[in-house]
Amino acid sequence: MPTPLRPALVLLVAMTAVTGLAYPLAVTGLAGALFPAQAAGSPVERDGVVVGSRLIGQSFTSPGYFHGRPSATNAADPADAAKTVPAPYNAANSMGSNLGPTSAALAERVKADLDALTSENPDRPVPVDLVTTSGSGLDPDLSPEAALFQVKRVAKARNLPEERVRDLVTGQVEGRLLGVLGEPRVNVLALNLALDDLARK
Repeated sequence: MPTPLRPALVLLVAMTAVTGLAYPLAVTGLAGALFPAQAAGSPVERDGVVVGSRLIGQSFTSPGYFHGRPSATNAADPADAAKTVPAPYNAANSMGSNLGPTSAALAERVKADLDALTSENPDRPVPVDLVTTSGSGLDPDLSPEAALFQVKRVAKARNLPEERVRDLVTGQVEGRLLGVLGEPRVNVLALNLALDDLARK
């Protein structure tokens, strides 16, 4: 009576070769040939130098730039590998915060952010995406309302007319995908690069 072990091992090796090697290599090669920029991570270049990706947010802290959503990503503490330290937009450690609605730490952080943003622009309500983190911690986009909320600070820091900066933001708004999917959004890196271009004129 033939043993079932040999056919099982042959099937295991064959399926590993097909689904673990041939298929991923074929899909990767096809994606690289048809969509080279997207397959490479949608890099953004300035003067021939890659300055970021359209898909991964960056931490902008200067008052002269638009700031993205808060990020809860972290990294290993250089002083103690058993601990972590905050590392906003750490693409090697995509994660949410794990803090729930009853968390005192979350409430304190949101209140501090709200207070800072309210003092920055007391005439407008603070958009929710300026005080909440995304599930990945890497969100590169803001709502148009969140970008427009920051116009006053950015215009003052750059010594530009608010209307000019506001027009820049509205010109960077991307609509829903295919007109129905998602929400209107502004890519923070693209907006800040356009802001730098505006300041050079």
